[in-house]
Amino acid sequence: MAKKETAEDRNYKIIAENRRARYDYAIEDDIECGIILQGSEVKSLRIGQSNIAESYAAVEQDELWLVNSYIAPYKPAVTWGHDEKRRRKLMVKKKELVRLWQATSRKGMTLIPLVMYFNHKGHVKIKIGVGKGKQNHDKRASDAKRDWGRQQQRILRDRG
Repeated sequence: MAKKETAEDRNYKIIAENRRARYDYAIEDDIECGIILQGSEVKSLRIGQSNIAESYAAVEQDELWLVNSYIAPYKPAVTWGHDEKRRRKLMVKKKELVRLWQATSRKGMTLIPLVMYFNHKGHVKIKIGVGKGKQNHDKRASDAKRDWGRQQQRILRDRG
């Protein structure tokens, strides 16, 4: 029986990562999306010049959009360059779009980009998380839980 390929098994190159997303939001679910880009944007991403830390995704008029993401201009493509902070369309199936729209219509839920990467075929993909914003006491509880886990690992390492 063949092993089913998962996202962790794939060989991909990370372009940009939103490290604060899991700290600021309680992520309930995530989804992999394609993204529509111009040629100069892809070349700039291959160099690794992008940022998704301040961006978010929004469902508008039966389409999913990535808003406020930054892709640096590609120097050789000055004539036909791109706008650095333009809205970029994300590609998802209709069924997934409906599920995302229902999730965001609930109170306090938002769509956060977690990581942008090249998949094993060389296509740009972005992982979007559905999450709810954490309050300060939730963040302190997460920190305490993470610190306790580290202490447990140290104790087990020292004993063994």
